[in-house]
Amino acid sequence: MPPIINVAKKKKLYDVPNGRSSHTEITPSLGGIGIFAGMMFSVVFWSPFKEFPELQYILGSFLIIFLIGVRDDILPMVPWKKLLGQIAASLVLIFKGGIMITSLYGVFGVWEIPYVVGASLSLFTYIVIVNSVNLIDGINGLAGSIASLIALLLGLWFFATGDTGFAVLAFSLLGAVLGFLKYNFTPARIFMGDTGSLLVGLTLAVLSIHFIESNNVLPAGDAYKYNSVPAIMVSLLILPLFDTMRVFIKRMLKGKSPFSPDRTHIHHIMLDLGLSHMEATGVLVVGTLAFFGVAFLLQDIGTLYLVIVLVTLATIVTRLVDSYANKIKKLPS
Repeated sequence: MPPIINVAKKKKLYDVPNGRSSHTEITPSLGGIGIFAGMMFSVVFWSPFKEFPELQYILGSFLIIFLIGVRDDILPMVPWKKLLGQIAASLVLIFKGGIMITSLYGVFGVWEIPYVVGASLSLFTYIVIVNSVNLIDGINGLAGSIASLIALLLGLWFFATGDTGFAVLAFSLLGAVLGFLKYNFTPARIFMGDTGSLLVGLTLAVLSIHFIESNNVLPAGDAYKYNSVPAIMVSLLILPLFDTMRVFIKRMLKGKSPFSPDRTHIHHIMLDLGLSHMEATGVLVVGTLAFFGVAFLLQDIGTLYLVIVLVTLATIVTRLVDSYANKIKKLPS
């Protein structure tokens, strides 16, 4: 990271604060290059290639998303070109890597689904997770901390179930992001930029879909088998997924484009409450663990009902926090 920071400063590759920024100082934004380098070295060095046939396609998709991110960080791209890059990377994973959703896991009483439906649902899932992770990367340490938590939990599960290849992938992401976080915690010396957030989001999407599919084939009674596994995964991704959905709905209700920038994300609300970047990050990470705990305890109620519980709980908590933040704003200074 230090050499990247030095190069970014010399070449003036900065993230310049604007009206909706949560930071006030010009900061290098190429941390994703370090994440990519550390992650790729670890994956290539430690992966059991003979037992990991999907790896070449995973690495190919990562390279696509990395190049898109670097291009956007150095010279911003129009949104539709970034979306095309994300679609291309996702299609490689779906049609070549076979990392896709193959069932609705009992939601609405449906289990098996046609291949085309599964591929379409998988593409949607990849795009949603990638962009939701990108959207929560708004304060120091947040996106990296959430990614580290998910990578740690999934990596332990893959290791415990003997899925060495995906365990290596998860732990490689964890190690690379932890190395980045050392320089991203307040006072942040570097941001991950789109290079990092898009790569981290795609990696989490790969791990999430594989976790759901792998859990589904475990025999009944296995010590590591979860019930309502898609909802378990939603609980871990509740912050980026719910926050993105909430913000998009609020913007559309106001007659705005869902992609119009503002300061309505949950991390902005935390800052409005008077929390520092690191305090807000800590609260949101603990909150993610709490949602995971709820999902774990209620996993027997079924995927659909558990998702409803999680979304309802997230809505209530967010409304309460948002209302309190609005009251603080109205108080005389």
